[in-house]
Amino acid sequence: MDKPINKEDLQLSAYDYDLPKELIATRPVEGRHHSRLLVYNCQTDTVSHHTFNELVNFLPQETTLVLNQSKVFPCRLKGKKETGGSIEVFFLTVEPNKDGLYRALVKANGKKKAGDIYHFEDGLTIEINGNIEGEFLIRPSLIGNDLINYLNAHALVPIPPYIRGGESDEQDKKDYQTVFANELGSVAAPTAGLHFTDELLSKIKEEGHDIAKVTLHVGLGTFAPVKVDNLEDHKMHSENYCVDKNDFEKIKNAKKRFAVGTTSLRTLETIWQAGVENYTPGELKDTDIFLHPGVDVKSIDGLITNFHLPKSTLLMLVSALIGREKTLELYDIAVKEKYRFFSYGDAMLILR
Repeated sequence: MDKPINKEDLQLSAYDYDLPKELIATRPVEGRHHSRLLVYNCQTDTVSHHTFNELVNFLPQETTLVLNQSKVFPCRLKGKKETGGSIEVFFLTVEPNKDGLYRALVKANGKKKAGDIYHFEDGLTIEINGNIEGEFLIRPSLIGNDLINYLNAHALVPIPPYIRGGESDEQDKKDYQTVFANELGSVAAPTAGLHFTDELLSKIKEEGHDIAKVTLHVGLGTFAPVKVDNLEDHKMHSENYCVDKNDFEKIKNAKKRFAVGTTSLRTLETIWQAGVENYTPGELKDTDIFLHPGVDVKSIDGLITNFHLPKSTLLMLVSALIGREKTLELYDIAVKEKYRFFSYGDAMLILR
């Protein structure tokens, strides 16, 4: 059952806050688990400040951490039109449709139409086949693993536009990927997971906690701004998720469940709201769940998350857990304490 809601909590303007530009992290800290961690305890209404490698000190006994193991693929490919002009193709998926076509965005001067052919390093060509609602269907001269290998060698990872203007480099291929990434398919990293190292994950297991994984492939919609004034009019983008049998059993039977990141929480909450008993492990499903104040989050006992953009659905998701006013209060504290914000920034742990 959803909670009563304050009308102001449904207004987009109520999720704005001031952030000094210098607090936007442009690179991760040296040693991922040395990022900072703001801990908020809902039961005691207290805030404390730590480093991420102290996380294990705040986990209740026998906690199961739920990680999103989706892997970012290099999807931004720069090349030339047949006329010599510059072109950029942004692959939205590594999986072709039944006709061997891939969904993509295409950036180029002039009109883009079916039949246009673009040229890239080492002989790759891409032909536009058609377009649907701003997206293009394209046919590369390589497909499957050959295409993936080509993208790994020649394309750039798609860091968000608020990081260095979205211009990524080879270092980002390492930095903008979790150490547990395993299932290729995301165009954005599940960034709360970036703070973990193999060393920290081993320490967590040694302390008697467990790790479970879900796969939710993060789409470009994660960067999409909310364009309506009333949140009830906002339609969330849809993303694919899957949980295998072993991980699903761990999650379902967990003594305490902590989601690592908003994508893990969206996966869990989608399953919980549809009824845990109704999910078939291993089944690929879609979710367009929108978590905001008024929605009762049932699936978790804690959340690890980064600090998110003003007026973003991710900020609204955190507000669904602890309320909008408390969320903005914590963000104000984070600004005053000079935490680093957004994808490469610091983290917050919410204990419910």
